[in-house]
Amino acid sequence: MDVVSLLNSLMDVPSTSDHEEDMARFLDDHLTGLGYTVERLPIADDSTRENVYAYLGTQRRTRVCLSSHMDTVPPHIPRRIEGSTIYGRGACDDKGPMAAQICAVEELRKEGLVKEGDVGLLFVVGEEKGGPGMIAANSQDLSFEGVVFGEPTEGKLVTGHKGHCVFEVIAEGKACHSGYPQHGVNANVALIGALGDLVKQEFPESSLLGPSTINVGKIEGGVSYNIVPETSKALCAVRVATDMSGIKRIVSETIDKHANVRVEFKFEYPETLLDHDVEGFETAPVSYGTDVPRFKGEHKKYLYGPGSILVAHGEKEQIEISELVEGVQAYKKLTKHLLKV
Repeated sequence: MDVVSLLNSLMDVPSTSDHEEDMARFLDDHLTGLGYTVERLPIADDSTRENVYAYLGTQRRTRVCLSSHMDTVPPHIPRRIEGSTIYGRGACDDKGPMAAQICAVEELRKEGLVKEGDVGLLFVVGEEKGGPGMIAANSQDLSFEGVVFGEPTEGKLVTGHKGHCVFEVIAEGKACHSGYPQHGVNANVALIGALGDLVKQEFPESSLLGPSTINVGKIEGGVSYNIVPETSKALCAVRVATDMSGIKRIVSETIDKHANVRVEFKFEYPETLLDHDVEGFETAPVSYGTDVPRFKGEHKKYLYGPGSILVAHGEKEQIEISELVEGVQAYKKLTKHLLKV
């Protein structure tokens, strides 16, 4: 099947975040070979990282866009097929949706249901690492009536997803010989106390998206067992169901209660409500974040894809061939809905 063959090819090109150049070249060659006009758009003047935008003919402005991200989380895991299951990095996040989107547009072309000016394909870098590709897309002269974003949603049309509030908790102490800890200030102890208090907090909840949840994702601190640590830090994030400002206030007020500890907010985006006005789809909210809120505009926003987020980012990332095939038909249906054909 075309979609399986294409996914195999996509997965055979490693494209972890910050290293998407080979994928951009592959997509350029593949889509050019299918007859698209293809643009590789650098995300900054001095960057080798490029978004890929493809459309039919010479009419760059299209009514509808299908979009996925080129990057995957590390490490690259080689593709393998066992029975009806495709395993490997990108199988569902996000090369499965990407392959299904491309094949959906190709089928619509063959059926004579899309023409020049109807549909564009936008594939971006860096979704897994701050979204620089989609952020750059805002200054690449792109606008649409509707965008269908591809992510593994278990074949459901998503009603909304959580936002993200990413921050670093930093403890600053005083180093000394561990035999005389009273002469120093232990940054690790200060950090642990602040984090222990933070994870006990109750964060705002949403009737649609559920509770806001916190994760202490990475901790660094100290030099050795025989030195009272001078500095330590923890990279944390709250998955935001509602009330970003309230969540930031809770974080700040909690950290402010602890001596020798401070917080630095890194980046954030709010919870996102999505369009889901298409018959024949099961709908559900999700707890992860996407590029949807990073792309600005008045377009309708749909989030759909084959595969499950529960196996994404893991060593057994996978997708069923039947899910891929179903995904092609679903992307066709969403595109036709937006085009009213």
